[in-house]
Amino acid sequence: MKRAKGGDGEEAPRQNASTGQRKSDQSDGDNSGCDLGQADMQDEDNNPGFRREIRSKYRELIQSVQQNREDMLSPSNNKLTEVLEEANKLFKDVRQPREAALDAQLLVVTTDLGKEKASQLAAEGTAFDPTTFTEHLLSYMGLNRLNDGEDEQPIGAAIGYLPPDAWHKSRELFQGSPSFHYMMGSFHAEPPPPKQRLERQRKPPPSKDVKRIMPTQLKKMEASHQEATEKEVERILGYLKTYYQDDPTSPISYYEFVIDPKSFSRTVENIFHTSFLVRDGLARMYFDNYRLPCIAPVEEGEVEAGGSSIRKQCIVSISPKLWKELIEAYDIRNTLIQPSNTQPE
Repeated sequence: MKRAKGGDGEEAPRQNASTGQRKSDQSDGDNSGCDLGQADMQDEDNNPGFRREIRSKYRELIQSVQQNREDMLSPSNNKLTEVLEEANKLFKDVRQPREAALDAQLLVVTTDLGKEKASQLAAEGTAFDPTTFTEHLLSYMGLNRLNDGEDEQPIGAAIGYLPPDAWHKSRELFQGSPSFHYMMGSFHAEPPPPKQRLERQRKPPPSKDVKRIMPTQLKKMEASHQEATEKEVERILGYLKTYYQDDPTSPISYYEFVIDPKSFSRTVENIFHTSFLVRDGLARMYFDNYRLPCIAPVEEGEVEAGGSSIRKQCIVSISPKLWKELIEAYDIRNTLIQPSNTQPE
């Protein structure tokens, strides 16, 4: 029994070894098949004779296209399609740059030929026949008005191409309508016309005579303006002295003296010219018992040299609104400083 067991124990490993050997043989066979396939492909890639045969077939296709060009341009001839299918089969075996260059050359030749063939086709679809289109549309929708007798339509029904229930049959053929939107601009946008450039005329350089004359004119203008201001100041000083001499005990109100109730601009001019009288010491201003500003001329003996007397200055501002309020407050009807003849009323 022990021997039998021992014998069985010895036979088992032998069977396992045999099966393992068979599996290894099968796997070696599969691997060898794969290796043979790859080796064949490598042999074809490196086989100069096979490469030469691929290039020769490409040259034959190119030559056939060039020789049979007129026949291939015929609309009923499908030789061009056969050439393209043959080129697709050859392209699977392309491995080298020379073969790829021949394939590109064949593609260029067939593309030019196809373009020329397409241009020769008669464009009959450009003419649109509404009646024919309607018949085709009805046939596509499954409606044939020729087969359906007109006598079958009920009395009072509308006679036309479509029956009353045609919408239910045709709505499945149409998708939803597009949403409404605004178009910004026109279809044919034209650029704005170019603006014409206007050449500016250059000013000529001033001559020497003009340079000499301009300062003389400016001096005359300044002198005339200064003389007019001095004359107006002297004229206002004469009005002030006249009103003061008529009643020396009665103070002269400053606003009643300078305000012109008929002209705001002349009121501003009177204030401006009166300020020169105060600045030069020809008039003085003071407050009366009611703390209102008054003005009076300065006597000749009281006029001191410029700079020796202590004077206080202030800025007087006036606006049209304040001007009207002062006229109503002081009840001014007439102006004390009459406008000169040179000034407009």
